[in-house]
Amino acid sequence: MRNRILAIAAIAAAIGAPVAVQAQSEITTGVVRGGVEGIAVDQRPAFREYIVRERVPNYTIPDRVIVGGVLPETGVTYYDVPQTFGVTPYRYTVVNGQTVLVEPRTRRIVEVVE
Repeated sequence: MRNRILAIAAIAAAIGAPVAVQAQSEITTGVVRGGVEGIAVDQRPAFREYIVRERVPNYTIPDRVIVGGVLPETGVTYYDVPQTFGVTPYRYTVVNGQTVLVEPRTRRIVEVVE
């Protein structure tokens, strides 16, 4: 019986490991699930310049700004990403000095643009 439980646990670990690694990779790199991308890496410097030029206000929140975090429902303004930076379903804002892409329906941060 004990050998059977150990075998089942080993199989479950082998099956779950690739999923856990992929999820961790998505969180640390800011990659958006579902294949929809945010701002392309080569477009980020121009996007940051655009943010400065447009004088987008910086909102301060008490939480850390991380991929997967949810921004407040009120008190933060979300802006459409100009099509020159690629077609994306996300909006952007600046929070705690960091530009973020946000899923507008849930206000979940999908990318921190660095």
